[in-house]
Amino acid sequence: MNAAAPRPRPFPWEDVMGFAFGVLRLSPGAFWSMTPRELNCALAALGSRSGAPARNDLKALMERFPDRDNADTQRRQDLGRCNI
Repeated sequence: MNAAAPRPRPFPWEDVMGFAFGVLRLSPGAFWSMTPRELNCALAALGSRSGAPARNDLKALMERFPDRDNADTQRRQDLGRCNI
């Protein structure tokens, strides 16, 4: 019994172009003149920034920007309501 080889997925041009133009803010000329290696490096550089912050970084942010107290939160919610 011969199993058919899986068909390769087509290259995701729409996703790549959307990322290149929208996130990287490349012009069409710059995008189309890039080599695959250059594009891969650009994608990898942005990918290394993602992920959760380290515990110490999160703690520092929480200390610098504490949550508001309940009275302030309630006041903001009350101001946001419309009585139509």
